[in-house]
Amino acid sequence: MARRLVLTLSTISMLAVGLSGSALAQGLFGAPPSNVPAGGNAPADTSPPPAAPAPQSPAPEAAAPALILPGSPTAVVKPFYEHLGLELDPAQRKNFIDPAKTVLDKSDALRASGQGECLDPNMALDNADYDKLAIDRSFKTIEAVNGDEAKVVVAFVVEGNAHRLEWKLKKVGGDWKISDLLSVTGEWALSQYQCE
Repeated sequence: MARRLVLTLSTISMLAVGLSGSALAQGLFGAPPSNVPAGGNAPADTSPPPAAPAPQSPAPEAAAPALILPGSPTAVVKPFYEHLGLELDPAQRKNFIDPAKTVLDKSDALRASGQGECLDPNMALDNADYDKLAIDRSFKTIEAVNGDEAKVVVAFVVEGNAHRLEWKLKKVGGDWKISDLLSVTGEWALSQYQCE
């Protein structure tokens, strides 16, 4: 009972601070087993595994994916996982504000000048190879809204490697706009790129 109370309070605390950083992202792939100490080494368990209870009814089907509300921060982010390289499409610039918009505009100018590319077309994929089936199978999001600011953390697995990205959004004129994209696993941020 006390363990559940602590878990509930810690979850509420994490939500209260805006779901920032790796604590949130780790939650997307589930918590470690409760018997694993902080060092990560599980104690040796020589007892036989508990017997599985006899099924009393057919197994439930997998839960349907969470409904994404139109106009929500997640609804703004989701298309970037349905269309590879969408973040580099100038027609999509309407979904961005500074500092992300400035970096994307400078990248466009650099490309137009013939001096090359500044940004990877797989930024929304954390620069992983595009494997739509693997991404669709493992794709998870968590959204946190705090007034006119929001974060959408996206997690997926490609070739056995977990990827987590954090999209920062701000409400402008009643619409959610992307202000930055950060890779939790790759430790980079779109706003830190110098496309000059």
